[in-house]
Amino acid sequence: MFQLEQKIWIIGFVVIPILVLIFILVAVWKRNRQKKFASPELLEKLSPNRSLFKSILKLTMLCLAFAFLVVALINPKIGTKLETVRSEGVDIVFAVDVSKSMLAEDIAPNRLEKSKQLVSQIINNLVSDRVGIVAYAGKAFPQLPITTDYAAAKLFLQGMNTDMISSQGTAINEAIELARTFYDAEDQTSKILIIISDGEDHSETSASDAAKNAQNDGIKIFTVGVGDVKGGPIPIKRNGIVLNYKKDQNNETVITKLDEDNLKAIARNADGQYINGSSTAAVVNSLKEILETIEKTEFESQQVSDYKDQFQWFLAFAIAVLFLDIFLLERKTAWLRKLNLFNENI
Repeated sequence: MFQLEQKIWIIGFVVIPILVLIFILVAVWKRNRQKKFASPELLEKLSPNRSLFKSILKLTMLCLAFAFLVVALINPKIGTKLETVRSEGVDIVFAVDVSKSMLAEDIAPNRLEKSKQLVSQIINNLVSDRVGIVAYAGKAFPQLPITTDYAAAKLFLQGMNTDMISSQGTAINEAIELARTFYDAEDQTSKILIIISDGEDHSETSASDAAKNAQNDGIKIFTVGVGDVKGGPIPIKRNGIVLNYKKDQNNETVITKLDEDNLKAIARNADGQYINGSSTAAVVNSLKEILETIEKTEFESQQVSDYKDQFQWFLAFAIAVLFLDIFLLERKTAWLRKLNLFNENI
């Protein structure tokens, strides 16, 4: 296992093709100037030891040294030990609504981005609980199975958008049914499902009935409502600019509203609680208090520990390459002239 400590320095690799481009432009410019100065036969007599190969070799060494320096700045780390850690916690699955109605901007910046902020902040306040993620619209889609890797959870979370599921609409029951498969039936860990949604539900099957089935499996459902009860239109954007708003069959602007009653009914049928998501801090504090009252179960997880820096190797390689470059001259050496690479002596 390895990790990159300073990923921002990856942009440094862009310099390498720039160096190559500069080398090509300079080489073309020098060639044109030399043609104007003298004929090829005269240039060969005036400078018989010119070597295109040596120039390319020096450029290659420079690019290689720069690449090693960039990797050293990124500082890759290697995990040297895999250890089993015993922890106490609960299994939490987040079901995030990614239907088109989540693009409504009745809560800043919009419902979906607010949902992602809420989940991210909740995860930041967890200690040893395991988390999983489900995305849903007209259908539910597993994003991340239950894990203790919070970094991976937040990475998958940030990649969620309203285009990831082709089946549009909102089917909360689908999310609940899929989330039920995330938990180990034989594991006695407390099971929590947190649904982040505006509460709109277009499924023919009642989400409340699905919540009762989940409650029978020992799953508690907490719902977080994102949006405004007064509602708002669904913007259609291109490059961040609003072009229009979503229309219905009668060409009327669609107004999507937060359905708190539906979310409250779902939570009530699964021994849970409804929380209004307008304040991130309030949601995080409420869930923190709730989780403190829930019985924790001990479980094992494997984690890579003792990550060690590896930048020194790449720094040493870069210095070594630059040191070798000092002894490389741009003119031909005797043995290279005998090899006659690129037919330079013809």
